[in-house]
Amino acid sequence: MAALAIAAVVLGGWPFVLFWAAAALGVFWEWSAIVADGAVAVRVAGAAALVVAALAAGGGQLFTALVALAGGAGMAAGMCPQRRIWCAAGILYAGVVVLAPVVLRHDHELGTAAIFFLFAVVWATDILGYFIGRAVGGPKLAPQISPKKTWSGACGGALGALAAGVAVVEVMVVAAVPDAGQAVLIAAACIAIALSMIAQAGDLFESAVKRRFGVKDASHVIPGHGGLMDRLDGFLAAAAVAALIGLLRGGPDASARGLLLW
Repeated sequence: MAALAIAAVVLGGWPFVLFWAAAALGVFWEWSAIVADGAVAVRVAGAAALVVAALAAGGGQLFTALVALAGGAGMAAGMCPQRRIWCAAGILYAGVVVLAPVVLRHDHELGTAAIFFLFAVVWATDILGYFIGRAVGGPKLAPQISPKKTWSGACGGALGALAAGVAVVEVMVVAAVPDAGQAVLIAAACIAIALSMIAQAGDLFESAVKRRFGVKDASHVIPGHGGLMDRLDGFLAAAAVAALIGLLRGGPDASARGLLLW
């Protein structure tokens, strides 16, 4: 999956959009199985909204994409009277999977760097958090939600994210942008730590949802690793905040620049 994700980033364009659209559909399929017992009508409404949103975002029509997701969420809520909020939230949750990466990659100057920065931060958080947590142990981070996660793992993951994020910015941003100074690296370090914490919060949120509905894994689509939700929970949360920062600072056409250049 990592190889496919990297290839999609390098190719860009519609291959990138379609890759994340497929991931979003998979996430919503799993979400609806957990909260709505796989109701066909809810799944159809969600899939339609996500496809329209992906096509709109790929064409640079972010507002249209947001309207499509909002409309799909409303339809899903109407079809799922006993769990309106949960069904509607699933479409918005899955929508982030496609919109956030596409918004950042749309920046022609630094879109590739922004996505690799996100990959580095989230992957370093997951990998180092796992190994340092197992090696050091200590107090639990959120024992009622995820009994295996520790504060040592969380801190180790954040430090790993800092190092990985700064390395990507050093190689792909500082070397490519003549006016990028040391402030860019300091900002990258701060953003990397913040996104690492947000990624870990996203992981805990997904664990809380599964625990709320008595589910261990979102699905078994990835043998030995659960479902797409289990793999993308942290990335989804971090990407959402990264895209929001980029949009607020750089606008729709320069969101990656807004995220990475300070």
